This record gives sequence, C-alpha cells and structure tokens, in this order.
Amino acid sequence: MATYAKTILSGSTDGKGILVDKVLADATKTTIHTGSATATTLHEIWLYAVNSSNSVAVKLTVQWGGTASPNDDIELTIQPESGLVLVAPGLLIKGNATPLVVRAFAGTANVITIHGYVNTIT
Repeated sequence: MATYAKTILSGSTDGKGILVDKVLADATKTTIHTGSATATTLHEIWLYAVNSSNSVAVKLTVQWGGTASPNDDIELTIQPESGLVLVAPGLLIKGNATPLVVRAFAGTANVITIHGYVNTIT
C-alpha cells in the first residue's frame, strides 16, 4: 500500500514562499524543489505563484525536471496583485538516481514568489 507524506518544497525555508530571483539570461535558475533519488518514490507537486508588482504582468517559466525547452517548460503570465495563481496542480516527478529538479525564472526578477507543497508517495 502506498504511503503519503505532505512536506514543504525543498527550495523553501520553513515553508515560506520562494522568491524567483532569476531571469532567462541567468546561468542558474531559482530552485523550487529537488525530487527523490529513490526510483520508487513519486513527488506530487503543487505550486502557486504571486506577483507582488503593483502594475506589471510578469511571465513565469517553470522548468519541470529538466532544462530542455520547450519540453520541460511551463509558461504563464502572472497578473499583478492577483493573489495565488495555480501553476502546477499536483504534477508528478519520479525518483531518479540523479534527482529531477524543478526550477523557475521570470521576466522580471524579485517580483514573483512561489508557494506550494509536496505529497511524497512511496
């Protein structure tokens, strides 16, 4: 029988939001969550974004487990002051010897914050 455990995103500090401080031109992207190294473990990931800008819509790109564009990219525009916008509705990443990583970057740095959680399924 499978077991579930709800946990915080690995890129979060104590469950707080993760500020997307990277843009496309940056060599590294903001780490949101790193998956398991165990092949039989699934991570069901729920992500929500907030745009704290008071006037500008900002494009958010989430790289889902890899960096191959467009296959690994989830792109959406987050409107200013729109509250929590669903980005990932419980999408899965599977454990891998080299853990898969969910990363993000935005059209403007330091205005998008990612909140969420992980259901670890073993």
